[in-house]
Amino acid sequence: MSIQFALNHITAPHLTCRRLIDLAAELGCVGVELRNDLIEKKLSHRPFFDGEDPAAIGAYARERDVRLLGLSEVYGFNAWSPEMADKVRSLIARAERSGAESISLIPRNDAPAYSSNERAVHLRTSLAAILPMVAEAGIRALIEPLGFITSSLRYKREALEAIEAVGGEKYFRLVHDTFHHHLAAEREFFPEYTGIVHVSGMSEQQLTAEEMRDEHRKLIDEEDQLANLAQMQNLMAQGYAGAFSYEAFSPAVHASADPARELSHSFAYLLSALR
Repeated sequence: MSIQFALNHITAPHLTCRRLIDLAAELGCVGVELRNDLIEKKLSHRPFFDGEDPAAIGAYARERDVRLLGLSEVYGFNAWSPEMADKVRSLIARAERSGAESISLIPRNDAPAYSSNERAVHLRTSLAAILPMVAEAGIRALIEPLGFITSSLRYKREALEAIEAVGGEKYFRLVHDTFHHHLAAEREFFPEYTGIVHVSGMSEQQLTAEEMRDEHRKLIDEEDQLANLAQMQNLMAQGYAGAFSYEAFSPAVHASADPARELSHSFAYLLSALR
């Protein structure tokens, strides 16, 4: 079975962009996702693109035959304002300069006191404003619902309805995150609208969905509690043929002295189990 693996920078935040690209090439990954929030999360002291010209990083990725699948992220995009518009334009500009294929849009996760109708209005207002920006740039924006109960956008169905409402089917896609899919207890899959799949493992059997946090997200192995295998099988059976990008937030993963070996073992486990 052929599976396209990729690496989100959060999985190895101590690596420079170039070294992450090298790791992806070494492991046979199709691409990487770079992030602008590693300093904010106190996982790196380096600025976005390590302070290099995004065009130089993009050129290096192409030299290594590694795609820049996306740039993360614009957080709170569904609370629209002039400042939010500037953040979207800035990320789009870096995507254009580097040759990245998409930008990532993350909803507010602060339990805003909005009704479901108000949330829908805010979401559609934001997407209507972002649509001409990504259309002009010719890139896609990936919307990632967060399954936390505090999230202002938990379900992919709600995101898809907003995409269709603004006529954005050509430029907006969904992120299927196996962790957030599990937290939200979602049952629906939308492979035709899925731009990328984020995968991570969870081994703590005693945790309820409400207790699960990003720091619990590890590499996938035999002890996985998130049904990654079933989710991946379902997506592929329904026609998804894109990348499965490892997005592990666990400090234990970040502290690995040999991420190549551990990632390789996780890849091998999934490939064997999915056969």
